Amino acid sequence: MGDSSSPADRALLHDLPATYLQRSDAILKRIFANYGDFDFAVRLWDGSYSILPSKGRPRFTLVIRHPGALRRMFLPPTELNLGEAFIFDDFDIEGDIIAAAGLMDYIPDAGLSAGDIVWLVGQLLALPRGYTSETMRPGLRPTGLRHSRWRDRQAVQFHYDVSNEFYALWLDETMTYSCAYFRTGEEDIHTAQRQKLEHICRKLQLRPGERLLDIGCGWGGLLIHAAREYGVDATGITLSEKQAALARERIAEAGLSDRCRVLLMDYREVPTDQPFDKLVSVGMFEHVGAAKLPLYFEQAWRLLRPGGLFLNHGIASMSSHVGQRKTFGQWLFRRNSFMDRYVFPDGELVDIHQTLQAAEGVGFEVRDVESLREHYALTLRHWVRRLEEHHEEALQYVDEPTFRVWRIYMAGCSHGFARSRINVYQALLSKNDVRGQSHQPWTREYMYRM
Repeated sequence: MGDSSSPADRALLHDLPATYLQRSDAILKRIFANYGDFDFAVRLWDGSYSILPSKGRPRFTLVIRHPGALRRMFLPPTELNLGEAFIFDDFDIEGDIIAAAGLMDYIPDAGLSAGDIVWLVGQLLALPRGYTSETMRPGLRPTGLRHSRWRDRQAVQFHYDVSNEFYALWLDETMTYSCAYFRTGEEDIHTAQRQKLEHICRKLQLRPGERLLDIGCGWGGLLIHAAREYGVDATGITLSEKQAALARERIAEAGLSDRCRVLLMDYREVPTDQPFDKLVSVGMFEHVGAAKLPLYFEQAWRLLRPGGLFLNHGIASMSSHVGQRKTFGQWLFRRNSFMDRYVFPDGELVDIHQTLQAAEGVGFEVRDVESLREHYALTLRHWVRRLEEHHEEALQYVDEPTFRVWRIYMAGCSHGFARSRINVYQALLSKNDVRGQSHQPWTREYMYRM
């Protein structure tokens, strides 16, 4: 984004010893010595360039804001430090921020020798500590037992209660905050999200008069679509007060208050005495936690009538068989990471086989599993572009650090999906009747009819 420093601040930076410029330039060139053909540029605080693209225009430019920026970014060299340096505006990214997220693939394996590392630490320590912003979105350190109802409520509200108006700027018209569904890849985000809602309803084979429960209903987009297009009686639950309030307004505006409702409720609190015909959970599963998977599916089992269907849509980590030392999803959402501190406190990703094993463990039959990985990479690219286009409007509802949190986290996730580091699956589960019958069609053609 633009340079927000004052003329006096910029003059001060220009008057600093030239050794800071020389040292920063040398550090950058040592870090990226093994990068190969450069497709990006690095601009220092005085306007000079440390790195220029090998050919053509840069895909993005790293902007180093002040002499202490590299120290803030790399000492110690953690993902949390780098993320905080970005939201503090110690450095910025101009251009394609999703392409810039690819540097996270290079930096951990930059081919630096022990001597290189010792030299870099010495040079970083010689840079000043100061020149950093004092204002930023505070991270959350939730209290209570991990994944208790009280702590989950804190974590969910931290992320989703930021501002309904902020989300509305860059989400689609239905305000669906989960992976869209593209038939060609050329659709706009509004079309792709409507296609996703329809895809889910077809998988669930919704029929008029059926009772549907949406676990983690967000701003009500799926509830409204299912009630309007399929005639179901739809109930949604969420832990976000702001989501619930707006969802109820949108339901009323659609004239569906007689068959749609939103409750401020934890999934563990939903009464089980009147089971639902169909269950759906889209984008809530990441908040459950690996230790709570059996409880989650046990509750879903109790909430569903025999012969019913449950569609569970959630992000998953990728198993170590893909050759990673540690799964990217587990690393990204580990405790005290940038994502854990500033984006999704207590969020956890598990492998799809763990999810399906837990579902089968309580009695569900797995009927269909679909990966939408490429769809989520593209969805996030749409969101990032729309967020950047609405930068100035967004600042009416959130501060600059909060804007930057969303910008960097969504860019990083888009890169993770595109590179097969994380995945997202829709698992269709059946609670068979007492005779073991699922009553499902012979083929999947019903899912894809035009």
